[in-house]
This record gives sequence, C-alpha cells and structure tokens, in this order.
Amino acid sequence: MRFDVITLFPELFAPFLESGITRRAFASGLVELKLWNPRDFAEGNYRRVDDRPFGGGPGMVMMAEPLLRCLQAARADRGEEQSGGSANAINAISVPVVLFSPIGEVLRHAAVERWSQSRGAILICGRYEGIDQRFIDSHVDLQISLGDFVLSGGEIAALALLDAVARLQPGVLNDEGSHQLDSFNPALDGLLDCPHYTRPEVWENQPVPPALMSGHHAQIERWRRDRRIEITARHRPDLLAAARADGLIGKADEAALAAFEAKRVS
Repeated sequence: MRFDVITLFPELFAPFLESGITRRAFASGLVELKLWNPRDFAEGNYRRVDDRPFGGGPGMVMMAEPLLRCLQAARADRGEEQSGGSANAINAISVPVVLFSPIGEVLRHAAVERWSQSRGAILICGRYEGIDQRFIDSHVDLQISLGDFVLSGGEIAALALLDAVARLQPGVLNDEGSHQLDSFNPALDGLLDCPHYTRPEVWENQPVPPALMSGHHAQIERWRRDRRIEITARHRPDLLAAARADGLIGKADEAALAAFEAKRVS
C-alpha cells in the first residue's frame, strides 16, 4: 500500500512518521508514504504556486499547472502512465486522486476499512482559498471531509486518514484484535465503545464498577454491552437506530435501553 501526498508543507508529516504506534506501519513498509511539494514543479525564480482569484475576493488560489506537474511526477514514480485520450485517462493500475474538501463525503469507519485494504491513493492537500476548479474537475476522483468545519489546509485531514488506515494494518497495534473493539467497528455492531478503567481500584472516592472486578466473563461482557447501548443512545442515537434496523439489537439490549430510558426520565 502506498500513499503519495501532494502538499506545500511536507515537514508537517515528519513527526507522524517518526513517533507513535502507527510509525510501525511506515517503518515496516506496510504503508509507504511519499511526499511531493508542488513548489518543486512551479516555474520562475519564486516558484509561485498561487495567484489571486478571478472576479476578486480575499485570499489566494492554488494554481492548476504546478499541481498537474506534481501529480504527473507522482504517477510516473508509481509506474502509472498516461494512456491517451482525456487529461485524466490513466492506465488500469492507477489509484484514485483524493482531495480533502468541505464538499466531500464525511470520513467514517467503513471507508477507513476499505482504504486499509486498498493499494493506496494520491492525496492532495489544498491551501489558501482552495484549488483552481479546473484541476479538480479534470484530475480529482474523490473528495473527503472530516466534518462541517474548515481547516487551514488538507494536511491535518490527510494525517487523520493515514493514521486511521495505518493502525488497521497487521502487526501495527500491540494487540492485533484491539481495533475490533473500537467505536463504530462492525464487531461492536457499529456502536460507541464502553468506558474503560485501570488502577487504582478507587480513585478520588470513585470505585471501578463492581462488574469489572467480578472475574465473571459473561457478566463483564454484559456490563460492557449495556454501557455501549447506553452511551450510544445518549450521544449517537442514529448509530443505535442503524444497528436496530440491521437486527443487531437483541432482547437483552432492549432491556438495557429501557432501563437507561427509565433512569433518564425519573
């Protein structure tokens, strides 16, 4: 798996590659990451990559030509050659070009799982007021958003996707099955995860829930499931509704939900 990132600030990615658990994915070669700076493909003494928007208005817009040259270099480095025809007609081994943008589909766990089993992508990190729309129309295959807010650039969004994908690679986490107990995972029926506790057993007069100290596996798992149901009902009822629609909420779950609702209205 290989991700190529087109960014004006490649230095932002260095700490991510050199520290933390997901570093293993890149150090081992499970995920290959290559950084490309459009400024290296710009013309003139100043290597200009942006200009004022037509029609006026604040800010600057990233120019299409340096981005295209950078994209072509990344594709050539991957062994993807232009196959003729339209500007974005690339041979069958090509990977998608992704732009992080407010109009994109919000990134969710199911999409991360698909990316984790893919061959990667070319990620474009916009800056300033955005990118010349003609480049987007001709060369971007997919747009992704992290949510309804605006960042100063696409680098943080790219790091979020890379981190989420890297941690799902085999051998990256200390416990290979731990990600299956993450929030949104199908193993948890798409629900939010339950609370977690560690030593000491009592902290600031707050004890660990007795069920977790019981040593009874079935009791512990029931407590965790009940808390997942409760937390999801409180914070993300849409996830609970989706799980119920898929037939994933059983009688014991409904009993836990009823108890939670009764406690909430009392």
